[in-house]
Amino acid sequence: MDPAVEGERFHNLPQMFLARAARWADKPRYRVHRGGAWVETDWRTMEQAVREIAAGLVSLGVERGDRIAIFAATSPEWVEIDLAIQAAGGVTIPIYHSNLANEAGFILLDSESRMVWVDGDKPLAKVRQSLAHGVEMEDATTAPLRLDRILLMSGESGGAEDTLTLDELRRRGREDTAAQAEVERRVAGIRRDHLATIVYTSGTTGSPKGVVQTQGNHLAMIENTAALGVVREGEVDFFFLPLAHSFARMIAYYGLYVGSTTAFARSIDTLSQDIVATKPNVIPAVPRIYEKIFARIQATREGGSAVTQQIFDWALDVGKQRSTHEQAGESVPLWIQAQNFIARKLVFERVQNLLGGNIRILVSGASPIAREILEFFHAFELLILEGYGLTETTPALTMNRPDDYKFGTVGKPIPGCQISIAPDGEIFAKGPNVAQGYYKRPEATAEAWDAEGWFHTGDIGEFDSEGFLRITDRKKDLIKTSGGKYVAPQKIENLLKTQAHISQAVVIGNNRKYCTALLSLDEDSAQQLHERHGVDRGDRAQLVRHPEVVQLIEAQVAEVNRKLAAYESIKYFRLLPGELSENSGELTPSLKIKRKVVESHYSDLIQEMYT
Repeated sequence: MDPAVEGERFHNLPQMFLARAARWADKPRYRVHRGGAWVETDWRTMEQAVREIAAGLVSLGVERGDRIAIFAATSPEWVEIDLAIQAAGGVTIPIYHSNLANEAGFILLDSESRMVWVDGDKPLAKVRQSLAHGVEMEDATTAPLRLDRILLMSGESGGAEDTLTLDELRRRGREDTAAQAEVERRVAGIRRDHLATIVYTSGTTGSPKGVVQTQGNHLAMIENTAALGVVREGEVDFFFLPLAHSFARMIAYYGLYVGSTTAFARSIDTLSQDIVATKPNVIPAVPRIYEKIFARIQATREGGSAVTQQIFDWALDVGKQRSTHEQAGESVPLWIQAQNFIARKLVFERVQNLLGGNIRILVSGASPIAREILEFFHAFELLILEGYGLTETTPALTMNRPDDYKFGTVGKPIPGCQISIAPDGEIFAKGPNVAQGYYKRPEATAEAWDAEGWFHTGDIGEFDSEGFLRITDRKKDLIKTSGGKYVAPQKIENLLKTQAHISQAVVIGNNRKYCTALLSLDEDSAQQLHERHGVDRGDRAQLVRHPEVVQLIEAQVAEVNRKLAAYESIKYFRLLPGELSENSGELTPSLKIKRKVVESHYSDLIQEMYT
């Protein structure tokens, strides 16, 4: 496992990491908040952790191909354990930290995991529940779950015979020289076609399917995207996305490959403070995060004086003029440059400082983002690069580049990826990053992968004249009205979410005469409306029924309708008493809407709009 020379073709992810660790041994690998301060860990220290954990797993009897799950929140230890599992010849099974007991139990059972890592009392209790009561299957039967060992990323084992702490495992790895030598042999023997991980889709409908991803799938992805310049050696990337999601996992491996320093957020609740403290150069996020920042900026403007609002609007207009020239690849006229300089000092820098003041690139993935939000951020000199892909494509297929982007598209194909458009508009993909299929699901695999090896994405799209791909909607999400018209709900929902007071939107209309929408108020806007209309802050139900609030949202819906065809315009809407959430089962861990769940939860409101 000698350091890789430039241009060497790696055979597996652990080999790549160990080579990079040898190359950048004394440089910082990650930052994490511990003991009240941000501390850095270098590559050499991380390498030692990976080696000790891998040897510890081998000493426990882990064999090549064994499945080991990680049921934990994002942390440096998550990445170290993932690499160690693979270095020991195992297969990583990621589970979202927020999954319910039966959801986690299903993944452990379906993947045939021998062991599971947990990072606290809650996931430990969920695993114990599944072990004690079994896993409820789709056919309503209960299947028993068995595990050889539960491994604790934090805390004490409490004397339980089936548990072992991270510190105890690392000590075993340090002391077992035979296991250390076996890790060396196993890493040397892992090929690109060997299984690296089984990633279970978060499942907007039905039980999740395990996507079989090889070492070569992941290596092809990071090799083919590294040249795009999204993250550079020595830069700080900010990390908070759940590592059970393929988008986050790709960014983690990408950072290891190019040599970035990763700043790990403490939690989703501390994002604002953590971003300011760590001053990242690159932030990968999902659209919901950018929508919240957009709403926060809009709410701040709304709460300002008339003069403040005028200055903000002037600066935004100047920024949009500059942005228009930059998007077209044109030189920005000197008079716009001069005004933009003033706008930067008065407004832009304040917005940029919300993101640490050192941002070079923002990345958006996992679901579509509204073009209006991309253009809004770019006006403030913040470039969001949108990409596209699926868990089945490990995970990217296309991406906008820092020097070659077009808002409203998901960019051009990543090198090595082939994309074709079927006659009905469905996007097909093929390439070394495309996964092999679904674990133990031959029928589902045959449905999604055709005989020629093309993966059928289920998304509808088109290429423009410059080779940029535009996604119009999910094939399965398309609404067909009773009049036979097809409506793309995500386009309408994204337009609604650009309005100042609307946080979330779900369009309804399948097999119905017209389209309606369920809407939630932005939190900052809601607080302002509570004060403006004298409604108790704890009574959101009264607020969303207040005539003036309804009238305000009616005007914003009407504004959106002016941009839509008659058959896709929103006839009626209802304001929800709160935001859709992951805890209620209405959102996936990557914050996508579970439409069937939402429609079930709010069936009464929906029925009102159609009677």
